[in-house]
Amino acid sequence: MKIVATSPSFSKNKKIQDEIYKHFPEAVLNIEGKKFNQDELIEFIGNADALIVGLDLINEDVLRQCSNLKIISKYGVGLNNIDIEACKKRNIVIGWTGGVNKLSVAEMALGFMLMFARNLFMATNELKNGVWNKSAGFQLTGKTIGIIGLGHTGKELVRLLKPFDCKILANDVIDQVNYYKENEITETSKDEIFKTCDFVTINTPHNADTDNMVDMKVLKSMKNSAYIINIARGGIINETDLKKALKNNIIAGAALDAYVKEPPSDQDLLELPNLICTPHIGGNAKEAVEAMGMSAIEHLKDFYKL
Repeated sequence: MKIVATSPSFSKNKKIQDEIYKHFPEAVLNIEGKKFNQDELIEFIGNADALIVGLDLINEDVLRQCSNLKIISKYGVGLNNIDIEACKKRNIVIGWTGGVNKLSVAEMALGFMLMFARNLFMATNELKNGVWNKSAGFQLTGKTIGIIGLGHTGKELVRLLKPFDCKILANDVIDQVNYYKENEITETSKDEIFKTCDFVTINTPHNADTDNMVDMKVLKSMKNSAYIINIARGGIINETDLKKALKNNIIAGAALDAYVKEPPSDQDLLELPNLICTPHIGGNAKEAVEAMGMSAIEHLKDFYKL
């Protein structure tokens, strides 16, 4: 069998390397950390029987030309980069474990909230430029938090917020009435969340229903003191509209860890003083990387009955 892993962070992690080579000594890893275009990706996968993939796009064309694939094991949690229907047509098994990096992502969302609340981000940048601004922001405790998408990461964020005694409003496509009641969460519409919350976090997949979900109309409905945080996927927030909203102080600030195109190229957006931007690292804490890697390897072991 030929095993190929395309993800740089999977391939470069020593603990993950040791584990995969123990079970699959001939595995081919992306040790150089190359970011592939589609043709390069197809060439790298070649005639592999099994693929461990992170964020690379596995579409119909890739599957057609890499026709030997029998299993795709996901390194990470989102499946939006894999054409699931095309895999089903070819009887390709998808190995996936939801929520394996939930704590890493939720901690980052909480970190963004604290950075904005206590003015840590802007005060740091100002001081580096010689500005002594003692504006210390406000306490996160007691504020109203909106969580759109109450899956693994959303629930983990709820747990992390408990000591802050925040009022939590939530919206999810799945009915979770018992969970809301047990955790004193108010289930409400997305419109109400955008209109009333001090912080809104996006934790949904990117699909036809959520594409450009946050546009100028939504941003204008938010309080001008509110902040929006996207720790999910690019494409959910319209970046052009967000840039206008931030420039014109329609909202107080935003934090992005995911973008329509990665890496993003709109420097005008990235350099805005009220935007915290990170290179899609929410799920990449050391412990999460190792957990995702071990999970991806376990799916291959199960498939090959090792």
